[in-house]
Formats: sequence, structure tokens, C-alpha cells
Amino acid sequence: MGSIREIVFDCASAARLARFWAELLDGYAVRPYDQAEIDRLATLGLTPETDPTVMVDGPGPVLCFQEVPDRNYQNNRVHLDISVDDRGQEVQRIRSLGGEVVRETDGYTVMRDPEGNQFCIVGH
Repeated sequence: MGSIREIVFDCASAARLARFWAELLDGYAVRPYDQAEIDRLATLGLTPETDPTVMVDGPGPVLCFQEVPDRNYQNNRVHLDISVDDRGQEVQRIRSLGGEVVRETDGYTVMRDPEGNQFCIVGH
């Protein structure tokens, strides 16, 4: 079985939407940028204000805001990332429950529940 790792929001402006939710929710804040992360972004021509993936931490699940420029509105705007010990085994279990694999990557598996809602299975 898995646990919620992140709630992921597909969006047009990750920094703007992350700040909105951080202000909306009690105890949540945009994850601070350390110098190493600022330097990494700079090598990509980005800043914290133009970062395409912004994390918001708080007392509950982490909120992840990711920019999706060519967004496909046939899938969810918000989805869960579920953290598991054995991704392959858990994907098979979810399939037996009626879930469907959409695609596999090195780091996660995108799936659909029986009504078509997407979510990701990720390792710890």
C-alpha cells in the first residue's frame, strides 16, 4: 500500500499558484530556495520566480506546482503522487483493483482509476 507523497497541480505559472496556496492554507509556505538551488536554476536561465516546479510545504501533504505548457485538459488538473516501497508490485496490485497504466517512466508510473482520474505511483 502507498501513502500520499504529493498533491500535484498542473498550471501555467507555478510560482504564482504556489504563493496563492501557501497564503490560503494555514501552516503552509513556499519551500525556501537555498543557494545551490538558485545556482542550479540560473544555469537553466531560470529564477525562483520563473521556476517551472515549485514546492509548498506544510503540516499535511506537500503541494507541488508544475508548469505544463501544452496542457491536455482531458486529464486531471490536480493529481496525487502515491509513494510505495515496490512500484512494480504496487502497479500490479492497482491493476487488479481496476486501475490502468497510462505510461511508465524511470521515476514513476502514471495510472488511471476506474473512472479515468490520473495519479502517479513513485518509489520512496
